[in-house]
Amino acid sequence: MPSKYTIHAVLFSVGAIYAGNYIIAKEVMPEYVGPFGLIVIRVIIAAAVFWIIHAIWIKEKLKSRKDFFLLLRATAFGVVINQLFFFKGLSLTSPINASLIMTATPILVLISSAIILKEKITKLKMLGVLLGCSGAILLIGNSGFSFSGDTFKGDILVFINACSYGIYLVLVKPIMDKYHPITVVKWIFTLAIPFVTLVGFSDLVLVDWDQMPGKIYLSIFYIVAAVTILAYLLNAWSLRYVNASMVGIYIYLQPLLASFLAVLLGKDELTLNKVFFAFLIFSGVYLVSIKK
Repeated sequence: MPSKYTIHAVLFSVGAIYAGNYIIAKEVMPEYVGPFGLIVIRVIIAAAVFWIIHAIWIKEKLKSRKDFFLLLRATAFGVVINQLFFFKGLSLTSPINASLIMTATPILVLISSAIILKEKITKLKMLGVLLGCSGAILLIGNSGFSFSGDTFKGDILVFINACSYGIYLVLVKPIMDKYHPITVVKWIFTLAIPFVTLVGFSDLVLVDWDQMPGKIYLSIFYIVAAVTILAYLLNAWSLRYVNASMVGIYIYLQPLLASFLAVLLGKDELTLNKVFFAFLIFSGVYLVSIKK
């Protein structure tokens, strides 16, 4: 088993990858690629990459039909509902609103783990989730947000995505105990192809690839390579060694890392308030990671 520092570093990396997703995806949608069309691109390319890696290095087969249906269920929550609702919702709301709503995910993971996996909700875990949630909400609120009528539909879709992703982290955990992470993500993305293609094909055929600026191509590459392939793979690897609550709590780092990037790029400034909010988030992550 890898050291706890390695696992935390991997989860921190996932948080950093997702931190830029809100802004970058918003640049692409819906002006250049429709939200559902972007998902088709993500899923098909990711599935192809995972198949190639699996064929060369892993070569692991599913052990039973029951496992296939467990993967199908994880696919529904982890890719189909999760991505369709998130990208459509993000196209109808602001990145700040979306990142705020996603702070509900660790709480949903904690509840889902207790119901599905019968994991005990300890006082430390609950305190950690509440601290992290408070820090993330205060940090996002410092930038300004508004659940107005204009963004209400998008906000609801992002919340459904948060629920779906929380359930996915819990459902996929038992499968990770039986198979290599690449085997799992390969099947999850493969099984998602017919569903997302059915919904997103009409968006995809409208894309004008010739008129698309170079920076949008780079944005799509980041969404596919980092946010989709690398993030899902690292999350899957992490779930082999820690529970879903630990993976979920790192979502609180996303607004913090996004703010840190903004400071580095000169688009924001570091204040004592933000330092305090960061302290709340890291305290929450630490408390959830403590074992008895």
